[in-house]
Amino acid sequence: MDLAKYGPWALITGGSEGVGAAFARQLAADGFKLVLVARKPEPLEELAAELRGKGAEVRVLSADLSKPDVLDHVRAVTDDIEIGLLVYNAGANNTRGNFIELPREVPDSVIAINVLGQTEFARHYGAPMIARGRGGIILTGSLGGYLGSATLAAYTAAKAFSRVFTEALWAECQPLGVDVLHLNIGFTATPAMARLGLPIEYAEAPENVAREGLDNIANGPVWIVSTKGNLEQAKRTSIVENRAETVRAFQIGPREDTGKAAIEQEELANGS
Repeated sequence: MDLAKYGPWALITGGSEGVGAAFARQLAADGFKLVLVARKPEPLEELAAELRGKGAEVRVLSADLSKPDVLDHVRAVTDDIEIGLLVYNAGANNTRGNFIELPREVPDSVIAINVLGQTEFARHYGAPMIARGRGGIILTGSLGGYLGSATLAAYTAAKAFSRVFTEALWAECQPLGVDVLHLNIGFTATPAMARLGLPIEYAEAPENVAREGLDNIANGPVWIVSTKGNLEQAKRTSIVENRAETVRAFQIGPREDTGKAAIEQEELANGS
């Protein structure tokens, strides 16, 4: 990773475990200074101690990205430094149900993190990057953003927003020297997925996801992680004709079917 172009500091939200921690380790190895933001303080401090033990300079902040004042809290630990890379890695969905039956706070939280958070952080940290004529922004998304799925209305819609928003931001920023990438992630072996009871033995390693994001930051606006079946799934769910049939056929199934779906995607990619 080019420290001169994207450094000296990288800000990673959702930076305590999984893909966020993988980003942190790889950027620290490349000489970046880090600001890690996540909700749980214990994993944050553990990762920070690990990276500091290897010589990295690390700041941490425990903050809830769904709260309207979260950017103010993050600014308290970033306003005195130069953030050259923003990795907004947050937005897993832990509650499913029909939209009209869910408590309002469930979809509101999803929208706050995936829509409002991404736009607010991109605006605040992108502006000085544009002024400097260098920098990078990675906004993580999901294959779920290619079509709506029953019991995941707010989540799939928010992920769709993230992709289209990133495409537009890329078009604006690329001529001005700032790279913007929507990193489209499929089934990944993160602690968040494990806590949901998903069979992560079939999933992509977080280290691979982070590496593809960093290696392809200049290949925007969208990079689909090369997990077997991901590209094929994106193509299948992007069909415009007979949209009703597409939604019925490819909407995200129950959690207990996730492992089966991962196997089927791998078989499809292998032509079996």
